[in-house]
Amino acid sequence: MKKMNDLGQQINYNDLAKSYLDSLKEEGMKEFLSHISLPDEELMKYTSMLLDSKEEYFHCKNCKNLLSCKNKVNGYCYLPRVVDGHLIFEYHACKYQKKQEKDFAYLKNISIFEEPKEIREASMKNIYTDDKKRTPVIKWLVNFIKKYPNYSKGLYLHGNFGCGKTYLVSAMFHELAHQNIKSAILFWPEFLRDLKSSFKTDFQEKFEGIKKVPLLLLDDIGAESTTPWERDEILSPLLQYRMQEHLPTFFTSNLNLEELEKHFSISKDSVDEVKARRIMERIKQLTETIEMNSKNLRN
Repeated sequence: MKKMNDLGQQINYNDLAKSYLDSLKEEGMKEFLSHISLPDEELMKYTSMLLDSKEEYFHCKNCKNLLSCKNKVNGYCYLPRVVDGHLIFEYHACKYQKKQEKDFAYLKNISIFEEPKEIREASMKNIYTDDKKRTPVIKWLVNFIKKYPNYSKGLYLHGNFGCGKTYLVSAMFHELAHQNIKSAILFWPEFLRDLKSSFKTDFQEKFEGIKKVPLLLLDDIGAESTTPWERDEILSPLLQYRMQEHLPTFFTSNLNLEELEKHFSISKDSVDEVKARRIMERIKQLTETIEMNSKNLRN
């Protein structure tokens, strides 16, 4: 009985080997393996993987775009190559994936914290220009792009809710990111909360990062609750450093400068007009001011 089992196993193995060998001689497989010079005996060790890889190869060959990708990993093809007489299989980006990576490589230059998708995809070419009240800001930003890095003044942009202040500055940052210029866009109230919670972990790394980034936007400043720690230990040294190093700093707010000063002067437990005035002096040194009251684009 044992010999019969051994014979059956041998027959099954031979049938399987023949089936594998036939698959290697199939026309599609021949095309797929045209750049690989290994004997059939070696290729048979990888037949199941080769069959999977061949399927992905022909998916890629007939693919029109990333949206129609049929492979297991979107935008990548599982392909073999010969190393020391053996096959290894690796994922390779297709031409569409490579183009997408190239087109969006500039995004590595922008750090964005707690901002919506529209800010992450902001673009100068998509700026809404029908409202003429936005024209002075757009002209200012275009001029900054032309002059940078020979211009160190940022912008304090204030105005009504939803008029696109953050989008405009972010679009300019995206434009400069194509020139390999690094920037950070922070929703300031939430960033402060995150910074405080990271005090025992990566606080210093986060704080140093925003201090030294070439371009910085503090979005919605004045919407946070004022505390002496945030004002005196975070914002004040941050602005002082950027002022000394001539690093362009941008602010968006629903408050004008006078309202922002009042905001900084009042905390939960005290009123300190002197420290608020010091903050405002740094902001004025760092920026030019433009008011923009225009159509609420969120309605």
